[in-house]
Amino acid sequence: MRLPSAAALALCAAPALAQDAPDLVTVVTSDNAQTQLMSMVLTNQALGQDKSVHILLCGPGGDIALTDAPQSATAGQPPKDMSPQQLLQAAISKGATAEVCAIYLPGEGVGESALVDGVGVAKPPEMAGAMLGDATQVWSF
Repeated sequence: MRLPSAAALALCAAPALAQDAPDLVTVVTSDNAQTQLMSMVLTNQALGQDKSVHILLCGPGGDIALTDAPQSATAGQPPKDMSPQQLLQAAISKGATAEVCAIYLPGEGVGESALVDGVGVAKPPEMAGAMLGDATQVWSF
């Protein structure tokens, strides 16, 4: 009798994970500071409306989660002099789960210690399950 591969088992697990999916998954890939900021403004607004939120930061979007982030991620912007990183941290403090893509840190040549407190590394099977939730909205910036 042939046993299923680990990949096949992971694919089978995804629908079960989707049952616990958040209301909102915010995916940020943009390197544009205004886009990053607005993604966090809207995500915080969703949290204020009692939605469960998962934030996925990939590529240049992941830069806002670095302790040594570029100035574009940490510089305050009008009208409230807030930065994308400040609003990311605000979302985390309100209960959002925030993670960088699994390939982000290896691509940058750094480890998890390079991330601000509260940001982890996404696991693809769990992230796929979160995004597949029947009632989950996915916002991409």
